Amino acid sequence: MATGRGRLLQQHWRGLQALRLPPGGVGAAPGPAGFSLRQCAGRGRLRAESTAERSVSLDSMPSEVLLKIFSNLDAVTLLCTGCVNRRFYHLANDNFLWIRIYSAAFSPKRSNWKVNSVEKTAGSVNVLSVKDKEAGYWKKEYIAKQRARVRAALAQVLKPVNPYTGLPVKTKEAVRISGLGWVIILREKNGKEYIMEHIDLSINDSSVTIMWYGKTWPRLATLSTLDLCGVTPVFMDQSKTPSKNGPRWHSLIAKYNLSNLTESTMIGGDRLLRIFCLCPGLLVGLWKREEELAFVMANLHFHQLVEKSTLGSATVPYELPPHTPLLDDNPEYGLHGYQLHIDMHSGGIFYLCGTFRNLFTKKGYIEDGYVKIVVISFKNNTEHLPLIGKVGLSWRTDIFDGCIKSCSIMDITLLDEYGKPFWCFSSPVCMRALGPSDGPSFLGQTSCVDYVDSEGKVHVELVWIKETEEYFIVSLVLYLRVAKINHWFGTAY
Repeated sequence: MATGRGRLLQQHWRGLQALRLPPGGVGAAPGPAGFSLRQCAGRGRLRAESTAERSVSLDSMPSEVLLKIFSNLDAVTLLCTGCVNRRFYHLANDNFLWIRIYSAAFSPKRSNWKVNSVEKTAGSVNVLSVKDKEAGYWKKEYIAKQRARVRAALAQVLKPVNPYTGLPVKTKEAVRISGLGWVIILREKNGKEYIMEHIDLSINDSSVTIMWYGKTWPRLATLSTLDLCGVTPVFMDQSKTPSKNGPRWHSLIAKYNLSNLTESTMIGGDRLLRIFCLCPGLLVGLWKREEELAFVMANLHFHQLVEKSTLGSATVPYELPPHTPLLDDNPEYGLHGYQLHIDMHSGGIFYLCGTFRNLFTKKGYIEDGYVKIVVISFKNNTEHLPLIGKVGLSWRTDIFDGCIKSCSIMDITLLDEYGKPFWCFSSPVCMRALGPSDGPSFLGQTSCVDYVDSEGKVHVELVWIKETEEYFIVSLVLYLRVAKINHWFGTAY
């Protein structure tokens, strides 16, 4: 967008040059009424040649004149102007331009008896404080302060927390007022980048699902990595609807290696495509025939969603604030009082939505670096739960759509005994059939759903009831890493 504004500015200037006065200056006669095009052809060629010699472009204008022009631009336009070329970039970094904008935006509040103009406020700044700073210093200061203002506004919106889920109540509102969107940056092995805006977006109870698809995908063989980024306008005006036009802030959420699309990461498929899962929460669809990209789907949990999508940089993800453990002398501290909320869904259809409170475990359940928490026990059939409807993961492109059986999106929100989010994720999962010796096959065909990341594991066992044609969850177990528990609670298990 910045380059487009620069071109429009140049075209506007050339248009002014074309509207020159006739020879002889103001009041000169334009010529006889019957003057024909053929009669002026020779003169037109001479005039075109002389005009070409006298034409003036913005690039040929003195820097002092350009700086005077730039001094009349607002912050957004000035940032865009700096993207036209290298010379404009250096001129648009001028500290005197930005100290004026900075002073206008952050000048002290007006008193009842005296009002200072922007020029007086900017002039009150010591000239040495402008000259001694490196070029672009006051631009960076202005952007940093504007970003701090955005952070403060979003923190205020996200302050109310749902006591049942432990998540912010107004996540949807924060996404709306900040103009938050998401992009993927596909990077080829030679360094070339493709930036794609999200096409579709669906907000669930505790997560958001984002889709990208189209006809202009680069060839998969040429790609090396995929970056998932949140994008927001650099300057947020709550009184206006956020616009995608203008400078935007990129916040890296996750980086994925596309060379890892192997059989080990494939979780399902249908007659048209296969889907691959990359941690955390990314789903990549490939056409079966061409083995090329069909769509990309990202699944992001609400926990720290806005912070991760707005407070990082284009190259460094947002770093979570350090956690300070609340110490307790209870010998079972960190092993009880958990609350789990689990959703399994796809395309707006929920197959499972359950909350489990007062979960606990014991020291004797610590094995291989994990703590085992039984949520649904196979031995207690009163805890068994059905999955509602036919489980499948919906997908779409601009040409086709479909549903891949036995796959879905799983959202996990695990709270500690203080109601704080302890472990949260949103990820594609799939059901896999178990062998006769791996599960209670005497009840019917048994399947399992497994998920693993750096903080824990989830293992679900399901039985297909033929008479009612539905799945029942007969076992749900969480495995939490001991290292995570020790870090969170300050224990030493």
